[in-house]
Amino acid sequence: MLDGILVPIAREGRPFIAAFAVATLLLAALAEWLLVPGVILTAWCVYFFRDPDRVTPTRAGLVISPADGVIVALGPAAWPKELGMGDELTEATRIGIFMNVFDVHVNRVPVDGKILKLAYVPGAFVNASFDKASEHNERQVVAMESRDGAPVAFVQIAGLVARRIICKLSEGQTVLAGERMGMIRFGSRVDVYLPAGKAPLVALGQRCIAGETVLADLASDEPTRIGAVR
Repeated sequence: MLDGILVPIAREGRPFIAAFAVATLLLAALAEWLLVPGVILTAWCVYFFRDPDRVTPTRAGLVISPADGVIVALGPAAWPKELGMGDELTEATRIGIFMNVFDVHVNRVPVDGKILKLAYVPGAFVNASFDKASEHNERQVVAMESRDGAPVAFVQIAGLVARRIICKLSEGQTVLAGERMGMIRFGSRVDVYLPAGKAPLVALGQRCIAGETVLADLASDEPTRIGAVR
């Protein structure tokens, strides 16, 4: 039970947690009643930067969710133009995952393979649940080649509150699905791009777990799934 409560904290969050704690003490020194909201905000900061271990399915061909959150977009899209991977509408299938401020924000690699190209794109900070965020928001674009040679891309997208994208990958790096690769602070989105014709194994509105939920199977011809609220 304690393993589910006392989870590790991402290193990137430690300065923020310390700042919240110091601010709480200073506010409490000014007025005792400020201690309660300060403790609540500090506890939320600790909760936000939690970084639990995940059990990742490891079969070849599986595309694993890079983020905790809800599926907000599914369908055909052009590959991110920054990667030079093609510009025809039907050349890719995009899966959009929206993370709210209560989700784990540590991002993970979706497939086994090699990092081919990284591209940082400055932009706006509109609500990441909106589809236009994929094209207009600040984002970090990553192109990969899976271990089986399939092209895959994913994009870390800043949101309305998010102001910092952290990507620890480098071009030429060999990675494994489920490995930690960075995070986005305070609400955001991650889009995954698959080769056209590879149907997602998730449905709109479905909740995903980073490093565990299977988004697609590059070795399967299973048709697109439709979800139902029950």
